[in-house]
Amino acid sequence: MGGMSLVHWLVVAVIVILLFGGSRFSNMMGDVAKGIKQFKKGMAEEDETPVAPTRLEAQKPVEPAFTPEAERAREERR
Repeated sequence: MGGMSLVHWLVVAVIVILLFGGSRFSNMMGDVAKGIKQFKKGMAEEDETPVAPTRLEAQKPVEPAFTPEAERAREERR
């Protein structure tokens, strides 16, 4: 008595279609199908191997603004 038979499910399905209308019900099912496809696509993308990050090149060292050689050259020009 507690179980739902196929006839019960068919009656429930007919009532749902009558309440929501055929086009609205089909639109909802289409949205569910799109959601499942997006979920499967997301799961497939997650399984792909990640690309190794590229190595950043080191910047050239900054030359000091003051060097003894440059200071001597300035002194000689004066």
